[in-house]
Amino acid sequence: MSKYIKGTRKKAGKSPGTLIHVGDYTSENIELTMIEYNKGFSKISQLDSIEECFSMKETDTIKWVNIEGLHDISIIEKIGKKFNFHPLMLEDILNTNQRPKMDDYDDYIFIVFKMVYYNEEVKEIVTEQVSFVLVDNYVFSFQEFKGDVFDGVRERIQSGKGNIRKLGADYLIYALVDSIVDSYFFILEQIGNTSEDIEHKLMEEPQKEVLQSIYSLKREMIYLNNSIWPLREVIGNLTRTDSQLIKQNTVLYLRDVYDHVIQVIDIIESYRDIMSGMLDTYLSSISNRTNDVMKVLTIFSTIFIPLTFLAGIYGMNFKNIPELEIPWAYPAFWAVTIIIVLVMLDYFRRKKWL
Repeated sequence: MSKYIKGTRKKAGKSPGTLIHVGDYTSENIELTMIEYNKGFSKISQLDSIEECFSMKETDTIKWVNIEGLHDISIIEKIGKKFNFHPLMLEDILNTNQRPKMDDYDDYIFIVFKMVYYNEEVKEIVTEQVSFVLVDNYVFSFQEFKGDVFDGVRERIQSGKGNIRKLGADYLIYALVDSIVDSYFFILEQIGNTSEDIEHKLMEEPQKEVLQSIYSLKREMIYLNNSIWPLREVIGNLTRTDSQLIKQNTVLYLRDVYDHVIQVIDIIESYRDIMSGMLDTYLSSISNRTNDVMKVLTIFSTIFIPLTFLAGIYGMNFKNIPELEIPWAYPAFWAVTIIIVLVMLDYFRRKKWL
């Protein structure tokens, strides 16, 4: 679990509001992108510096500024200074171990989510923290790394499809949050396929590798559950907020996202139960295999008990054993031995022990 708690020692002993990047460091350059739009047009721009979006004239357009990469603290400081953001909020943006939450600062709303990917190569869940700030006609999104699940939102903005260019910045927040929640269903589908593969291997031949896969997937499910469970509270707070930044018609859409979050949580709980069931099945299979081995060994031992008894009697060093002088004694010994074996095998078959 250490990979999920990244660099927390950096903040030890620091005063509240100290801006320190806590998380995985990347050598890639930070990418700044701004999409500006209204009902009539949309424009996407790559920014060389964050000051470019500050210098634009105030219009009735919605501006979505996306920052990919958090290791350059100066960018976060400049945004906070320009819009008078609270230092604790800026600190939470840089702390990538932050629990999903929503804070209403009256003039702006701060939201933290976990964006989740499924790595097909290593068969594990990869998470990334995404923070959103809604202030006036601006939406800021802060991502740890390049790449996200917002391509559908960008396409709708550029094509003008749907309501996204007709409504305000709060609807953009809804669209981004909805994209993240929808991506969870894809992750759960991948997890479902992986669990089916593990189940097939479990039924065919349970090996230690299968047990390791079960434990690994179960651990991932626990972390995924911890990342998604707080979203109930986050979306619920968004639907109940009195902030003027969230309009009533957007609340209806957020309630739909809330229903999706509940559905995701229910699916996760079902998968966790399936994981526990597979673990019990593995232990039962191993126990049954052990019992089968012990049954075979017991049958062989039982068969050889009377044979060992006979061999022990006629192996004694006494001169006066009458059977030793009979010419057909040796064949008779083998005949008795074979009859005993056949009788015992027939008895075991009738008892269905074989």
